[in-house]
Amino acid sequence: MSMKTLRFILGDQLSHTVSALDGADKARDVVLMVEARAEAVYAPHHKKKIALILASMRAFAAELREVGYHVDYVKLDDPDNSGDFTGELRRALERHRPNAVVLTEASEWRVLEMQRAWVATIEVPTRLLADDRFICDMAWFRRWAAGRKTFVMEHFYREMRRKTGVLMEGEQPAGGRWNFDAENRKPAKADLFMTRPLHFSPSLETQEVLSLVATQFPNSFGDLEPFWFATTTAQAEAARDHFLAHNLPRFGETQDAMLEGEPFLNHAVLSMYINMGLLDPLDVCHRAEREWRAGRAPIEAVEGFIRQILGWREYVRGIYWLNMPGYPERNFFDAKRPLPDFYWTGDTKMACMQAAISQTKQHAYAHHIQRLMVTGNFALLAGINPHAVHEWYLGVYADAFEWVEAPNTVGMALYADGGIMASKPYAASGAYINKMSDYCAGCAYDPAIKAGPRACPFNPLYWDFIGRNESKLGRNPRMGPTFSTWRKMTEARKAEIASDAVHVLAAMESGDL
Repeated sequence: MSMKTLRFILGDQLSHTVSALDGADKARDVVLMVEARAEAVYAPHHKKKIALILASMRAFAAELREVGYHVDYVKLDDPDNSGDFTGELRRALERHRPNAVVLTEASEWRVLEMQRAWVATIEVPTRLLADDRFICDMAWFRRWAAGRKTFVMEHFYREMRRKTGVLMEGEQPAGGRWNFDAENRKPAKADLFMTRPLHFSPSLETQEVLSLVATQFPNSFGDLEPFWFATTTAQAEAARDHFLAHNLPRFGETQDAMLEGEPFLNHAVLSMYINMGLLDPLDVCHRAEREWRAGRAPIEAVEGFIRQILGWREYVRGIYWLNMPGYPERNFFDAKRPLPDFYWTGDTKMACMQAAISQTKQHAYAHHIQRLMVTGNFALLAGINPHAVHEWYLGVYADAFEWVEAPNTVGMALYADGGIMASKPYAASGAYINKMSDYCAGCAYDPAIKAGPRACPFNPLYWDFIGRNESKLGRNPRMGPTFSTWRKMTEARKAEIASDAVHVLAAMESGDL
């Protein structure tokens, strides 16, 4: 008779191909899944995010049972629930007395350290298996990174294209170019016929989860309802197919655009499903490529979309593991200001910030430019403590797990890693936001005004950021023109910028910005 094995699956490992299930004996093995309070509160998680993960876990457990697995599922409100992974693993060992434990490596350093402690202390043999659901394994990434002074995503992305054959014609990139970004930076226009992401009505099980979250986490950030996320593999696949058919053809040209009242535009809104394991990233890339080869979507849209997954997603995961532990605590600019209250309320006169934060509060979602060039850009310019910003991003977005969020926030948005990821800070004045959005038209501030109380706060903050960080950034070759402009300014103009920045920051701290 075969040995009984306990197979512990986490809430972002909801894949039928997860390595913890490799070689499972359905007749004898037990799959353990745990809803742990500690995992819901270690960051300020959005109510929708908590509900999404719990509902998806319950649905996945049901899927496993349907195909013959014995699933031991511990619910959050189980009176015997210890509240954390370690306690629940210990209780499961007592219940089942397995001969072995099998785990798939966690995606976050904090949980991986727990798993390593279990391997060292659990009384039965415990195997920790690689998470092979990523396109690039860490051994390959470390080989790619070895000896490099800079880690340019574009270089990595091209290697991944060659490695996988995605969007390739032999040794050459499909369409004759590696990168179609130049075609993908157009502002958007209001479109009554724009197709929204597929919405799903909550099942009875999901409704139970929503009630649970409302009861257990009443003070957590964000709106719990309406809840429309996919929670099953089949629903996630339907959301994927809907995007490919309806939004992918128009995704490319406006992927960097922002539009009042349109939180989704033509974005896929699939990242949370991929990051939780409900969708396979390489499969999504292959399906997108087939849309181009069938003539249903243009190359610039398909390449731009695939770049986000095959390039960016895999790259940031590599950067995370290459620089852990300690990466989320990096603070290159020694920024110390606390996170303003309006990051939680959306109560600000800045139309762009109000739009990005309000939709985050409503949907647990904002697309990459809103995160990078609005909320992230403001935090960078205002000198907000990067770890506080990191915790906010980690908590408020449904797709945020530390491996993907920390590099995007600490590295990309805030340059707090000192240039590991980005060759220069993604800092911008109000002109960029005005160019890529329609937010400014309805704002109390004017991006065309450079000084005084009606000036867009991004304007004085931008130049103040440049001035106070000249010693750290002044020799950056990509910032030569910026510092050339700064150095040509009169002392009177510099003093005016400094004074305006002081007033902006004072208004921020008083809640009057």
